[in-house]
Amino acid sequence: MQVQLFIPCFVDQLFPKTAMNMVRVLEKFGCSVDYDPEQTCCGQPAFNAGFWDESKAVCEKFVKENRGSDNLVVAPSASCIGFVRNYYPKIFDNSSLHNDVKDLRSRSYEFSEFLVNVLKVTDTGASLPVKATYHDSCAALRECRIKSEPRKLLEQVRGLELIEMADVETCCGFGGTFAIKYEAISIAMADQKVQHALQTGAEVIVSTDLSCLMHLEGYIRQKGVPLKTMHLADVLASGW
Repeated sequence: MQVQLFIPCFVDQLFPKTAMNMVRVLEKFGCSVDYDPEQTCCGQPAFNAGFWDESKAVCEKFVKENRGSDNLVVAPSASCIGFVRNYYPKIFDNSSLHNDVKDLRSRSYEFSEFLVNVLKVTDTGASLPVKATYHDSCAALRECRIKSEPRKLLEQVRGLELIEMADVETCCGFGGTFAIKYEAISIAMADQKVQHALQTGAEVIVSTDLSCLMHLEGYIRQKGVPLKTMHLADVLASGW
């Protein structure tokens, strides 16, 4: 299967290893992965900050870079995929790109849902002897309706014990610019999420979204909490 890789800007700059691990998993299951080095951002940061005109220009670039192809677009970020699916139709409503956006939405996938729902893969052959708990990002859960897919994948990782935390569907406090505008509230929400994770006895918090994990990792380091964070792709590429 031919796949067009979309690596969000912050993943490209801060977490390139996760992107490479996603490629490793996709190629293991027969995918031919294309990557456009000219790609930049889906436009979400500018949109959420209120710069809608500037965001639209970035979104238009993304649409044009991915039109005229049947390749499925796969990203290690439910946040970016959720933005494309739910906000692009509003941004380009009644425009010349309306049909291109409709097509792009239909073939854009977050990594875990692509593996489980398209490739029909739940066992990547990974092994990681660790106690882990899973964090449902708001974008994955509420914008992409992703719930069972990451858990099906984690349950097949050899040596990994998956333990659900309390209030697992509660936001971690990141929320993009929310963490900047409402710092105190954001930190309190991170504290609550980390405490729930600690109560499970887990050593690692796993999620589909590095934006959430980056926020939680910052809190964990600041407080010296005995927890680590891992993106799902890094877990699924472990041990082989």
